[in-house]
Amino acid sequence: MRKRNYSPHRGTLTRFDRRFYSPAARFTYIGSGELGGKAHGLARAKGILDSSFREAFAPAVEVSIPVLTVVTTDLFDLFMKENDLFEAAYSGGRDDLIAHAFQRASLPVQLVGDLRALVEQVRAPLAIRSSSLLEDAMFEPFASVYATKMVPNNQPDADTRFRKLVEAIKFVYASTFFRSARNYMKATHHATLDEKMAVIVQEVVGARFGDRFYPHVSGVLRSYNFYPVGYAKPGEGVVELALGLGRTIVDDGVSWSFSPSYPKIDPPFKSIRDMLKHTQTRLWAVNMGKPPAFDPINETEYLVRCGVDEAEYDGSIRHLASTYIAADDVVEMGIEARGPRIIDFSPILKANALPLAELLRSLKETCEDMLGAMVEVEFAMTLDRERCAPASFGFLQVRPMVVSTAAVDLDETELAGERVLLSSETVLGNGVLDSIRDIVYVDPERFDVLKSREIAAEIERLNGPLIEARRPYLLIGFGRWGTTDPLGGIPVDFGQISGAAAIVEASLPNLPFTLSQGSHFFHNVTSFKILYFSIRHHDERNIDWDWLRRRERRWDGAFASRLELDAPLLVKVDGRSGRGVILHD
Repeated sequence: MRKRNYSPHRGTLTRFDRRFYSPAARFTYIGSGELGGKAHGLARAKGILDSSFREAFAPAVEVSIPVLTVVTTDLFDLFMKENDLFEAAYSGGRDDLIAHAFQRASLPVQLVGDLRALVEQVRAPLAIRSSSLLEDAMFEPFASVYATKMVPNNQPDADTRFRKLVEAIKFVYASTFFRSARNYMKATHHATLDEKMAVIVQEVVGARFGDRFYPHVSGVLRSYNFYPVGYAKPGEGVVELALGLGRTIVDDGVSWSFSPSYPKIDPPFKSIRDMLKHTQTRLWAVNMGKPPAFDPINETEYLVRCGVDEAEYDGSIRHLASTYIAADDVVEMGIEARGPRIIDFSPILKANALPLAELLRSLKETCEDMLGAMVEVEFAMTLDRERCAPASFGFLQVRPMVVSTAAVDLDETELAGERVLLSSETVLGNGVLDSIRDIVYVDPERFDVLKSREIAAEIERLNGPLIEARRPYLLIGFGRWGTTDPLGGIPVDFGQISGAAAIVEASLPNLPFTLSQGSHFFHNVTSFKILYFSIRHHDERNIDWDWLRRRERRWDGAFASRLELDAPLLVKVDGRSGRGVILHD
């Protein structure tokens, strides 16, 4: 394994001295090992943010990295060794069995004193986040592979707060060895032994609304826009915003999308009805109320989902929403009128209540210069409840993203013909593949969205052997791949389909979907340069199912089949136009 220069002793970081809110040290570390990729990215960004943004957007917006401390990798090694966890960790067993083994173990004594001191002074919600050595590497970003667990940290006694923090750290440690991580390792051709886990303990950005705690705005900024609209250019980037915790974007794939250069231009909805259909209706929050059932191996143990109507009652959408006026069939900025709410952030993006678009353009350029690459940035914001400004902008993460620049010429006339298996004018990626001899597809006649979890498991059983055999494959399915809603597509994690070199998502009349550029699943697809086709059931061009069914099947399951072709497919995608085609022999 190549050693990465993630030492916490470099730069201006400070050793944790049992004062989490020390004014002089908002970024500290516990231990003598390495920070891991995620924390290292934040450490690099810290100085630049302090010097470039602290005054530039004040007093309207205060930009900072939320206060945090990093538990370095040496304490993970010590935890594993002292508790003899290697057999359980490398057993290949079920996630719950591994997680329970880790929960029964004890953290090193070198760590517990500092953690106890931390919770004695902190009563705000905390996010316990993974920061592994491999995380956020250039071509292997490991986005959403490991766990993040949030705890309310509001119990009246320090003993309980300490116990919940310890449980969360153990859960993040255990996620290093979960099934999704093992699958991902196979795809990247690393061994799990290569990996070491640091943990970030960080204050959650947000405000309390009764029994819920959440930010007014969560967002993902990406340097490259794969689906630009209107005047926007791909290199100007794209931003995805949502109300509440960022899980809505990075896991659920629900957001409001815009170009930071043209923030007043709406996403390409076909109509107001289409906008209403795809607007955010639910949000994630930290549960600050009645404790849930004890479940330390559940990542969302202390999270709750609520409706936008409840958020309106909280008073949190005042500066974020518009209203549909049915009598006039128009959308009106604000929530003064009665009618369905649309979370479109118009007061900020169109009425300039905050200089958010300007800030994000500057942040994009700064982070690109820092990493020498295109980037993806995650952030969260709280607003003044009455006037919107001043706002607090929390910088949560920066990672590199990869975009192929190979020149591929693909004329529209090439999208039809006898050799065309499928073609689309909505394709993610860029490049040519001529080595795919395997096709894994979900048969439309056997597809059942109510069985989507079973379909995901069936796909995973095919994925593993194909990775082991070094056989990249074409994957075809229905709805959104990687959705967290089992009724919206096939809810795989990236590790379950990580051997695919090209992926097709097709809609059905009763199963439409919306593309998302902010999700972790989407980030992994782009980082691995997977060519990603979107096929609408009503498009003139569709999948040649007859050709597929005439091929001899190598394997048949209840829902999916695998073909092994004599001659490879030819996959061509022109990233400049968004067109793509897959040709058979």
